[in-house]
Amino acid sequence: MHPESLPLAPFARHGNGCETTSAPHIMSTIIAKIDSEQLKKEVASFHVGDSVKIHTRVIEGDKERIQIFAGIIISHKGTGLNEAFTVRKISYGEGVERVFPLHSPKVAKIEVTKSGKVRRARLHYLRSRKGKQAMTVKELVQNDA
Repeated sequence: MHPESLPLAPFARHGNGCETTSAPHIMSTIIAKIDSEQLKKEVASFHVGDSVKIHTRVIEGDKERIQIFAGIIISHKGTGLNEAFTVRKISYGEGVERVFPLHSPKVAKIEVTKSGKVRRARLHYLRSRKGKQAMTVKELVQNDA
């Protein structure tokens, strides 16, 4: 039997003399395990176009309180730990956008106040609208059939 026909062991030699290992595979499984431990177990179901109230934890000195940021979800991106969504609201006539990591411990609760029906994945066109039109998205109607 020729040595080239034998299956490679974890630390086998190739023709160029360097050793190979399956360390990248082992590292990716370790990272995936750590990521899965960091994910939140219960996450509210929401979509782009929904009006939401985001309850965020704010630490001031030695006290912690909950602050609410209410607006429309204009984008949702990423997967796993990198998953994030952008919420836009109008505050004193000025548009304010904030990006929230979905699995962040700073986000205490996501409360959907109104479901919206949109045909886009990202609602960046709301940025150019003025007044009440900037916060208007078609409301999702529930059919009782």
